[in-house]
Amino acid sequence: MKTFDLKPQLFDTLKSYNKKNFMSDLMAGIIVGIVALPLAIAFGIASGVTPEKGIITAIVAGFLVSLLGGSKVQIGGPTGAFIVIIYGIIQKYGIEGLTIATIMAGVFLILFGLLKLGTIIKYIPYPIVVGFTSGIAVTIFTTQIKDLFGLTIDTVPSDFVEKWICYIQHFSTADLWCSLVGVVSVIIIAITPKFSKKIPGSLVAIIVMTIAALLLKQYAGITSIETIGDRFNVSNAIPDVQVPVMTWETIKSLVAPAMTIAVLGAIESLLSATVADGVIGDHHNSNTELMAQGVANLASPLFGGIPATGAIARTMTNINNGGRTPIAGIIHAVVLLLIFLFFMPLAKYIPMACLAGVLVIVSYGMCGWRSFVALMKNPKSDVTVLLITFFLTIIFDLTVAIEVGLIIACLLFMKRMSETTDVKVIMDEINEESDISKGNIEHLTIPEGVEVYEINGPYFFGAGNKFEEIMASFGDRPKVRIIRMRKVPFVDSTGIHNLTNLCEMSKNEGITIVLSGVSEKVHVQLQKARFYDILGEENICSHINLALERAKEIVSKK
Repeated sequence: MKTFDLKPQLFDTLKSYNKKNFMSDLMAGIIVGIVALPLAIAFGIASGVTPEKGIITAIVAGFLVSLLGGSKVQIGGPTGAFIVIIYGIIQKYGIEGLTIATIMAGVFLILFGLLKLGTIIKYIPYPIVVGFTSGIAVTIFTTQIKDLFGLTIDTVPSDFVEKWICYIQHFSTADLWCSLVGVVSVIIIAITPKFSKKIPGSLVAIIVMTIAALLLKQYAGITSIETIGDRFNVSNAIPDVQVPVMTWETIKSLVAPAMTIAVLGAIESLLSATVADGVIGDHHNSNTELMAQGVANLASPLFGGIPATGAIARTMTNINNGGRTPIAGIIHAVVLLLIFLFFMPLAKYIPMACLAGVLVIVSYGMCGWRSFVALMKNPKSDVTVLLITFFLTIIFDLTVAIEVGLIIACLLFMKRMSETTDVKVIMDEINEESDISKGNIEHLTIPEGVEVYEINGPYFFGAGNKFEEIMASFGDRPKVRIIRMRKVPFVDSTGIHNLTNLCEMSKNEGITIVLSGVSEKVHVQLQKARFYDILGEENICSHINLALERAKEIVSKK
């Protein structure tokens, strides 16, 4: 393996780094760090962990992704896409189960990078990506209704439909002040970009609503607005490194959720890096990026963090504010660390309804409804994959959605590939189109007692039965069947098996098979399968002229 294939972008950056680059990265890193703060807290709480764990994830993962990654501007950290997965793992396996699953996901991501699967993962069908992203967005929005309106509910059901039934039944318990804080937070976040592109709306909403909640509590006696401090004990202490106890039984039970984390993290990070490439005119190393994501997910849980990946919104914020090297991402992590150490205790005053408002805006940004609507106008097969992935995500979970979506996409791909392969019968005369450029079209007459078939496209398991279907429509039995394979780029084991069966059946019926125009690649595959032992080397012809001569010879002998 060539070492430069996996070299972090930071190494090349430092060779030509200067003061101007640093000042640009410094400003971008500070702004991104401020933007990441409320999101990290919100993602942590929504995932079912304490707010400081969200920030710790952003610090550790953000630093390592920028230090080791294959993109110059990628910002790593917790994202909304993981909320549903993390919450489900905690409910089923507990915090320790999440820690082990995240470490396993880190190992999987490193393996993806070492095996150079980065380019393959990018080819996951777009309808699947839109389907599960939109499904996650709807799920995140659904989980925030209780805090957004301050509903009094002892236990919120985990099922999507039951959750909404529960909300409707308890909507009369909504708290006016919590609802006001939540709705105003959404409005502030939505309108802030119209006044300032630099200051994040989520930070403005948190500051304004936190101050408002404190004033209402102090001077108006309003105590119904729940804050982070009412639900969690907020600490700014750096956690000790803790390695979980991993048994073989635990590892086996967590393979599926760990693989879901790894695949989703790979998809989201590479999508983010690809989008960033288009903006800055650069090209990231996908395999290096996967390895950096793997290391980040190995380290984050050791400090109590949660899964992390490349964050599109924070990456774009980095670019828009002048960040052009990995140094900006490292500075963003340092800024978050300083905020964590000196200002974290103040987070306990942030209203839960305000954080719910932040996540409502995040879910709206994730839903991609325009892309969803546009895909609904595409072929029915794409619409089917989109809708199945979407509904499986919100009704069941993301693991099931990704698995089923990929299976359906693969089946549809096989169907489309089989449709590109055509098997046709040539009657009476053959027009040699290869001579058209020379102004000479040669007409070859097919002798009596000879049938000529031509395969156009790959001959694989999806198209293997087309011969049988066509030959079944002919009642007569020729003496020779010529199969033209000049337009067959490859043949798989099923195609070879079908050709073998065809040869044996034809031999039993007294019919000789002659192959024409077999490419070198297909020829090697047939040789390895010992196909020529059945057919005979004399019945393999390089050109249709030779195949017709061979057919005439066989017919005359018979």
